[in-house]
Amino acid sequence: MKGKTFGTLALAIYLILIGAVAVFKISLGQLDILPPILAIAAGVLLLLGK
Repeated sequence: MKGKTFGTLALAIYLILIGAVAVFKISLGQLDILPPILAIAAGVLLLLGK
């Protein structure tokens, strides 16, 4: 992961997840809590510069 931070990686995963859910109308069921948690984690990691 040359030049990538965990925050950037978490943000990329979050955006892909949100996009896939919206485009393909995927239901995450009980994992609906995952996108907000991932968004918070990405934001915190980006703020910390990790």
